Amino acid sequence: MNVEAAYFIAPHLYDIIVTIKHIRMAYNFSTFNQKIKETAEWYTRELATIRTGRASTAFLDNVKVDSYGAEMGITSLATVSSEDPRTIRISPWDSSQVQAIEKAITLADLGVSVVVDGSGLRVIFPELTGERRQQLMKVAKEKLEDARVALRRERNEVVEDLNSKKKEGTMGEDDMMRTKAEMEKIFQEGSKKLDELFDKKEKEILI
Repeated sequence: MNVEAAYFIAPHLYDIIVTIKHIRMAYNFSTFNQKIKETAEWYTRELATIRTGRASTAFLDNVKVDSYGAEMGITSLATVSSEDPRTIRISPWDSSQVQAIEKAITLADLGVSVVVDGSGLRVIFPELTGERRQQLMKVAKEKLEDARVALRRERNEVVEDLNSKKKEGTMGEDDMMRTKAEMEKIFQEGSKKLDELFDKKEKEILI
């Protein structure tokens, strides 16, 4: 039964149909929001691996130590703290793991020096040259572009889903335009977050 026929056959049904047609469809952005959050978290982790002139314990997060027959993170084997602006102190709970930790950091080729002393290990961050700073900035920008590509990919998936719903007749033109505008707002907020992370890292590198 079309809307016009309903008006003559059952006026009350006509009112119901018109009401339903004017109800806006609420699109579920939960997956899109989660993907944007995960992208920002990924970029944060990637930036943490880029060495600056200042010591950061997060810099060692991706270093895996061959210990007790398995690969383990340093924080699973020792207390890690900043000793001064250019030094990280690693205090293993088991002194027999000192050499394994030293080897893991050395093999990771992070551009830092490792010194073993009576209290464990010291990871020393050398001063950055102007050339090295530019190289690190290039890496940070490359990672930023990777994150942006990921966001655009997720946005395109939402657009394809909206177009599919419109084609199937489950979403009207007005609802689709409104939902796309809302999607774009979420996308821009996600992009802004990535830019803020980059700006913060840039300051750390160039200081």
